[in-house]
Amino acid sequence: MSTTSQPDPVRLEIFKNLYQFIAEQMGIVLQNTAASVNIKERLDFSCAIFDASGLLVANAPHIPVHLGSMSESVRSLINDQGDTIKSGNVYLSNNPYNGGTHLPDVTVITPVFPETNDNTASPTPLFFVASRGHQADIGGITPGSMPPHSTTVEEEGILFDNFLLVEQDNFHEIQVRNFLTNHKYPTRNPDQNLADFKAQIAANERGVQELHKMVAQSGLKTVQAYMQFVQNNAEESVRRAIDVLKDGSFIYHMDNGAEIHVQVIIDRENRHATIDFTGTSEQLNSNFNAPKAVTQAAVLYVFRTLVDDSIPLNAGCLKPLKIIIPEGCMLNPAYPAAVVAGNVETSQTIVDALYGALGVMAASQGTMNNFTFGNERYQYYETICGGSGAGANFDGTDAVQTHMTNSRLTDPEILETRYPVQVESFCLRPDSGGKGKYSGGNGVIRRIKFLEPMTANILSGHRCVPPFGLNGGEAGKVGRNWIARQNGTQEDLDSTATVEMLSGDVFVIETPGGGGFGSMGNSP
Repeated sequence: MSTTSQPDPVRLEIFKNLYQFIAEQMGIVLQNTAASVNIKERLDFSCAIFDASGLLVANAPHIPVHLGSMSESVRSLINDQGDTIKSGNVYLSNNPYNGGTHLPDVTVITPVFPETNDNTASPTPLFFVASRGHQADIGGITPGSMPPHSTTVEEEGILFDNFLLVEQDNFHEIQVRNFLTNHKYPTRNPDQNLADFKAQIAANERGVQELHKMVAQSGLKTVQAYMQFVQNNAEESVRRAIDVLKDGSFIYHMDNGAEIHVQVIIDRENRHATIDFTGTSEQLNSNFNAPKAVTQAAVLYVFRTLVDDSIPLNAGCLKPLKIIIPEGCMLNPAYPAAVVAGNVETSQTIVDALYGALGVMAASQGTMNNFTFGNERYQYYETICGGSGAGANFDGTDAVQTHMTNSRLTDPEILETRYPVQVESFCLRPDSGGKGKYSGGNGVIRRIKFLEPMTANILSGHRCVPPFGLNGGEAGKVGRNWIARQNGTQEDLDSTATVEMLSGDVFVIETPGGGGFGSMGNSP
């Protein structure tokens, strides 16, 4: 089938949806075959396909912080392994300094080679497919691998850097098990890790099969050409969004005293935007440092949301953007900086800072309210919804996962079946959204009762600094973390805390509301 230098509009729409469909099929396989609640029930995973150079082509609508950063992991593999990448190999990576987000998010990468009967040939990969899943535990100093007070990446768990998981169709079970357990802070449930890795391999294999099917039906040149066309289409869509933006800047204050400085400069003539984070706080001695790939993912997400067209998030979205992130700042840290909160917390603040600079939207809850608990037998992790920010012509939404997270909460029946806890109550938090012409969404109150002793951890933000309002809108209400002890006493916690829970104790998380937009005097 012949290809041209210009895409046919109908076929462009078909291929755009086909690429996304493949990623969705991968996600279905991963959900169906995973062992952990984290992946199977909370859907804390992402799947995507990439071109031969490792650039993102299309994804399923999974977790934004994963999708904007996975390309860095794939390109790191290409740069690191190069000619040694063979058909039948599968690789494992979670290195935060090579495209990873934080250690629990482990990416499985499979190269896609031409279908050939000639075993002597050593072609280069045509494409790559990848799946990233949040492991319930990957080691580290606290169960669930989300330690509130880690200061180095080693304390957060096991680091894989382009680890050869499958070699020419042979699964390296002994090697990966040894890697998981032979560590200063080993993983607590290697059997579950291995089961989830196998589920990710299976998901990738579905992607490989579907891409081969597409090539057989349409021809390799057409498939590759339309991968480029889909990226070009996304690039043009972002340029159209940039056409109507104005220069802006914002300074975002975090609970820990850190600041994110961002300046957006619009070049109308070249339809280009520069996003400059110069002035942002230096690398922190806490774990709120965001890997460079996470910072880029947050920028990519914001500009994708400004596009009205239905396009897949892909590498084309980044082409009209120049991102300046000074080395050694908290948004581009150096090894061995701790990063576990950078992915889940700082990513949210980057998004809100950008919306603030562009004047588009008030702050959302600005946190994922990361709650983990466990011991040597059980490990569990969840992110908790809150209020989203209001905008120029819309109210915020109550009780929603905002921006860089898109995961579910585990159904109470499953949570209580799998773990010795009880969801005592889960409700809206009235009047927590900021008032304005358009009001911010309300947060929630979640109460978890423990039925046996365990270590619990909270990693959160906006417990001191409220989510900002814009254009005269009020700020959202700050969140609160506290313990209702079985003996009747109450214990207030900071934004980040580790606490020993006894049987009968209740952990209470009150999540922030979103900021309002526009002053009340402007109400209709």
